[in-house]
Parts: sequence; C-alpha cells; structure tokens
Amino acid sequence: MGGWVFMLITGVIALVGGVFALFNPLAATITAVLLTAWICIIVGVIEIFSVFSATGWGGRIWALILGALTVFLGVWMLGNPLPSVLALTWLIGLVFIATGATKVILAFGARGTGYFWVVLLSGALSLLLGFMVLSNFPYSAATILGVLLAVELISSGIANIALSLHMRETGPKAA
Repeated sequence: MGGWVFMLITGVIALVGGVFALFNPLAATITAVLLTAWICIIVGVIEIFSVFSATGWGGRIWALILGALTVFLGVWMLGNPLPSVLALTWLIGLVFIATGATKVILAFGARGTGYFWVVLLSGALSLLLGFMVLSNFPYSAATILGVLLAVELISSGIANIALSLHMRETGPKAA
C-alpha cells in the first residue's frame, strides 16, 4: 500500500469528521476547546522540559514561567470548558478583526497590482467575520468554534484527498 492510501484515508476521516461537526456545532465547539486545552498542556510541558536541556541561564526562568502558565491555562480550560468557549470565541473575533485590518492596510501597499482587490476583499471578509462573531457574543460562542473546526476539517479533508489522488497518479515525490 502506497503513502497515497494513508493520505486518502486521513482525508476521508477529516471530511467525515467535518460533516459531523457541522451537524452538531456545539459538540464540535466543546471538542475544539478540549483540543486547545490539551495542546496547551503538551506545549507547556515541552517548554518546561526544554528549559532543563538549554545551556546558560539567559531566559530560562522566563521560559519556565511561560511553560508553567501554559500548562496551568490548559488545565484550567479542561476544568472550565464553558468559560473557555467564551474566552476563545472573544479571542477569535478579535483575531479576525486584527488580521482583517492588517490585510486592508497591506492591500493599499499593493495598489495598482493584480493582488490589490484579492487582499482587500480578504481583509474585508475577515473584518466582517470578526464583527459578526463579536456582535452576536456570547450567543455566537455556542457554535462558532465548532463551525470553524468543521470548515477546517472539510477543507483539509478535500485537500488530502486531492493530494492523495495526485500522488497516486504521479508518485510520492511529485506531491
């Protein structure tokens, strides 16, 4: 069995998972928070262990503190999933607004090129999404993370399926 088969399988699993997440966005939202919590814990533990393998003391204390805070954040999120949903939804709304504003500013730097309108529209869309999330807060918190997770899973699933079919036709080095 070639490597393309494993990529095809992961693509199908991601696609099916994304469809299920769309059918139950609240459960997907809680799942997204729990995944984020576990990622924080794992990253924090790795940060703490990396402090002890580093040479010299420059920044080690801060890295240790940051690692411990990241682990604490992850543990807190596991114990408090609903407030975590609210916090992450608020954060995502702010990130959409910040990235949208940045893209709009960058678009004007590309004025006169073929990229201006694409970047400007992408920025406007990010701004619109950010304002939509925050204008409906806290009600948007129940589903927005799940919908975003679903869209990402569906997008990744389709991409993996396409790449696997490309690999099957051209061989693994072409992908």
